[in-house]
Amino acid sequence: MNSNAYIQENEELKIVKFPIFDKYRDEIIAAFSTRCGGVSKDIYESMNLAFGRGDTDENVLENYKIITEYLGINYRDIVMSSQYHHNNIRVIKEEDKGKGIIKDRNYKDIDGLITAIPQIPLVTFHADCSSIYFYDPIKKVIGLAHAGWKGTTMEIAGNMVEIMVKEFGTNAIDLIIAIGPSICNKCYEIDEDVREKFENMSIDSSQYISYDSEKNKYYPDINNINKAILISKGVKEENIGLSNICTMENKELFFSHRGHKGKRGTQAAIVQLK
Repeated sequence: MNSNAYIQENEELKIVKFPIFDKYRDEIIAAFSTRCGGVSKDIYESMNLAFGRGDTDENVLENYKIITEYLGINYRDIVMSSQYHHNNIRVIKEEDKGKGIIKDRNYKDIDGLITAIPQIPLVTFHADCSSIYFYDPIKKVIGLAHAGWKGTTMEIAGNMVEIMVKEFGTNAIDLIIAIGPSICNKCYEIDEDVREKFENMSIDSSQYISYDSEKNKYYPDINNINKAILISKGVKEENIGLSNICTMENKELFFSHRGHKGKRGTQAAIVQLK
């Protein structure tokens, strides 16, 4: 396992953790689920954490109970994103507790969550797309973003920094950031129409996109593009930890949308202030 991420396990359950947050373990909980250790069956085997994909709600809820008990958080207080591959962000308040898991969400098209309130676990969903974890140890603010190619080209990572600065007085140089397991640039194949979307970004992303002339395909390095966005917003490079774990290359450990051809469950990124 890469030095920027490691597996923590208990019997069947396996969780990805990030060394960059280890020194803050008394302040935050940050984890990325694997497909291991749950009760779901068939294509969702076994730690599927997404409602509405065809798995039973009972199985998904039981999976949340298993993983949150292990992490030491209250599943009833979880707040979930309502993802639409966009760059919209919601600042989470006390009244949002439980939305997405025991209460309906009164919001949609939200791919980023931020809060300064302890004991509210934030959750986003992933099966190849990047998860970006934010922690401001000075102002005690956390954030979580879902960034596929759409969210990346819309620069959701930069939006997250800007909102933390504006709403909470965060100084970008204080931010500690982890980018979780996702599809790597060797496996992530796109066509010209998608590559063009990267041209209008505030950074030069071309250096992070390779080209195979024989296949006429492009291969973007989404994680390093997001890293470059963060650095452009004032985040220190040494404060960004890339897990460098490919979900598609490790299908026995992760659900991969491309690797499993859409027939799959979903991982969750989870972060909470203690």
